[in-house]
Amino acid sequence: MSDIQDHRKNLGGFPDGFLWGAGTASHQVEGGLTNDWSEWEKQNGERLANEAEKKFAHTPHWGDIKKQAQDPSNYISGRACDFYHRYEEDFDIAKSLGHTAHRFSIAWERIEPEEGKFDEKEIEHYRQVIKALRARGMEPFVTLWHWPLPLWLRDKGGWHSQKAVGYFTRYVKTMVSALGGDVHFWITLNEPEIYPMNGYLRGVWPPQEKSFFHFLSVTRNLANAHRHAYRAIKKLQPDAQIGIAKHNVYFEAAGGKLVNRILKRCADWVWNFYFLNQICDVQDFIGLNHYFHNRIDYGFNKNENKRTSDMGWELYPEAMYHVLQNLKRYNKPIYITENGLADAADAHREWFIKESLTNVAQAIQDGVDVRGYLHWGLTDFFEWDKGFWPRFGLVEVDYKTMERKIRPSAWKYTEIIKSNALHE
Repeated sequence: MSDIQDHRKNLGGFPDGFLWGAGTASHQVEGGLTNDWSEWEKQNGERLANEAEKKFAHTPHWGDIKKQAQDPSNYISGRACDFYHRYEEDFDIAKSLGHTAHRFSIAWERIEPEEGKFDEKEIEHYRQVIKALRARGMEPFVTLWHWPLPLWLRDKGGWHSQKAVGYFTRYVKTMVSALGGDVHFWITLNEPEIYPMNGYLRGVWPPQEKSFFHFLSVTRNLANAHRHAYRAIKKLQPDAQIGIAKHNVYFEAAGGKLVNRILKRCADWVWNFYFLNQICDVQDFIGLNHYFHNRIDYGFNKNENKRTSDMGWELYPEAMYHVLQNLKRYNKPIYITENGLADAADAHREWFIKESLTNVAQAIQDGVDVRGYLHWGLTDFFEWDKGFWPRFGLVEVDYKTMERKIRPSAWKYTEIIKSNALHE
């Protein structure tokens, strides 16, 4: 990656109109939700606490997180960050940080708590969330599904049900009809390869199945759900921009060895391109979620791990350049919809953001159409099967008092935003 580093001083500003901000997801921040995931938490909190040492003792800060990670209550989302009631406060913070866009998700289970019965009060709530963003000069990126499901749909088989596509399309039509006037960017699905992998292949997330055939059928249903949702939105809102948030990994073939190159091509096709290829004719932009580099050297995950996050994930910002280059083939605008790290001490975040954006800038200079960067996340949040101890936020949350505190790295990110450029 020396070529990128050599060009660093020659990088100009980001394109005019480039969108800057951060993101949230309903289950991780809102609080007070009842869905398949909240029920799963109650059933699995004690097990997850008992398994914590085996999973996380290798991480650099196990001593700091041990008490919380081994507490079953850590795995119950509960009131989370109380974003449902505090979204205006959080948006005020985002505005003070210079953000011009924000990604959030709608909780399907709030909107349709019973099959076919839509809650107008909750629809109005999300209408007010969008208006609050608009009032502060921020562009909403609205995710229609970010993993949890209404209980009634869980009981019908969830995404394995052949009727799930129809149920999702009905929900999408309802939301776009109600909110579309103030929304330009719709994200239909979040990481539609991660969800079936962990829920139906590895069996570590709801519904905790281990079935290759169910994994395939759920993946197929998610692709069909996007296609149907895309067409439904376009009929209601022809000028809408519609995409998915796709989790892509940089697979590196170490040393250029033939075996490594073959493994890389296979991994790229299965992980990075397969789902996008299924929907390439029905997406206006690609939302990129990016966290991982995977070095292949006669096997996967041969990373050097010179720097790691609190979760033990390698911090390798150079990977951003490569995943963006890989998406160039689709000839679609790209918005980076997630990129971040768990870093409670805020020791690496400033460096990570600057280095990641250096690689974004280099990709733009080399012809990749990147139009926005949304850091993950705005505040700390509930991290699915890991609970509250991972700290991803630009803004720290005290989960006892719900006090918000802006981390120093957030202000460094603001400097980049305000100048729309990187500085040496």
